[in-house]
Amino acid sequence: MNATAAANDIEDAPGLPGASFGRSADGLLVALVGDTAFAMAPGRDGKHYLVTGWRIGRPMAQWSRSDFYGHCGELADEAAFRARVLESAEHQREKRALGRKEVSSRASTPWGASQGATLYAEDVVFHSTAGHGGFHISAERNRKVHPLLRAEGGWYEQDECWAAVAITFPHLFTAFERRCAERTIKDSWPDAWEAIFGTVLQPGESREKDRCAFERDHAADWIVVSAITSDREAGFVEVVATLGGERGPGTEERRFLVPSGEYSTGRFGFVVDPARHRVYGGLSSFIGWNGRAET
Repeated sequence: MNATAAANDIEDAPGLPGASFGRSADGLLVALVGDTAFAMAPGRDGKHYLVTGWRIGRPMAQWSRSDFYGHCGELADEAAFRARVLESAEHQREKRALGRKEVSSRASTPWGASQGATLYAEDVVFHSTAGHGGFHISAERNRKVHPLLRAEGGWYEQDECWAAVAITFPHLFTAFERRCAERTIKDSWPDAWEAIFGTVLQPGESREKDRCAFERDHAADWIVVSAITSDREAGFVEVVATLGGERGPGTEERRFLVPSGEYSTGRFGFVVDPARHRVYGGLSSFIGWNGRAET
């Protein structure tokens, strides 16, 4: 596709003038929301991924894959790409409407000296530091956080704990942020979610609850803790497994051979079936294993 044709493909999203779509010079479906550029990049096995760039100072028709460096997960199809871009446009519009203020700050935080802060409200402040960041909320605000999620001192780091602030004060956050917060709490603190909202999370609704169920169901099974493509047995993966996936000194380890086409790390680990996956005691493809006594 030449640059002229690509330029003619640019379209604004109905109802969301802040989002526009087009094609890059190398044929990628791309989009622009404010200063953030998006592209649907091809991956292996026919998969596609959402990638992002920032302030690309050229028309869409001149963009290329090398302009994008952020990786934001897998995409099912073009419809999914458009949905993610429109979600971002909605988020940016709502964030502007909330009127958050950027201020200078040198406050001391649990993650080091603040290098700048964002005021969500006078007593709800997000601090950025050299290596991390998070929220600090006033003592009065902190008392409103559910005890199962409350952090002493009112400090909530940015990776997971921030979600407690978002679900407690939802009016300070965008719809996208609220959805992320709900997902974070379900995944990380399912007991708290169930207690606060009086519901029972079903299989597939919480990563942590599913992990606990997996460990309970497979406590007596051999779970892979290390794996390598065998250079001794063609077509097989050599794995090291322990009962229940336990690790640490004194833990019994066994090696098995698993057909390459069958092995997958899975969500919480690969479960060995001793009836089909034979115990292996031959020369190992693991560096440092040969010469060890089998346990």
